[in-house]
Amino acid sequence: MELIRVADVQKKYKTGTVALYDVDLSIAKGEFVFLIGPSGSGKSTLIKMLYREEKPDKGSIIIGGINVSKLKDRKVYLLRRKLGVVFQDFKLLPKLTVYENVAFAMEVLAYDKNTVHKRVMEVLELVGLKNKVRQYPDQLSGGEQQRVVIARAIVKNPNIVIADEPTGNLDSKNSLEIMNIIKAISKEKLVILVTHEV
Repeated sequence: MELIRVADVQKKYKTGTVALYDVDLSIAKGEFVFLIGPSGSGKSTLIKMLYREEKPDKGSIIIGGINVSKLKDRKVYLLRRKLGVVFQDFKLLPKLTVYENVAFAMEVLAYDKNTVHKRVMEVLELVGLKNKVRQYPDQLSGGEQQRVVIARAIVKNPNIVIADEPTGNLDSKNSLEIMNIIKAISKEKLVILVTHEV
């Protein structure tokens, strides 16, 4: 079953840089997709379009039946409920604990407290951080922070997980551990992994 369809997508920035030209892509449920290319090849532009931070100049992007390219700003939250995004630069809230950073993704969707607690503890166990729930981001290593980001991305059980260079700031040991977690997630979800290397 097709979850993502990108058709004839083009994007040119005001600087004159053509980021994407006539991009076509079809991704089905259960796939693990690598988006590979050097810096400046348009990878980040494409994934920003998938979670609707950017809009194409031309073409269409359909995700789970939603036409992302025509989605009004006030309706973007409907798309983002279907997605989990793992950012390279973490984007953790510094004044919230590990538990609170992950729980926040469910609390904004008004899940009840018991459901939130059960699910947060499940995903923290999956990423190996069950013993770090009360710590703050600045008390964690880079690898641990990236695990929190992964937990936050999957806590609301999205169909699609987009990981933007999730090992870009990590050493080889942490990179391998993060990749193993993402591989495990890919058994249940469509995963798009953005990287400049394999």
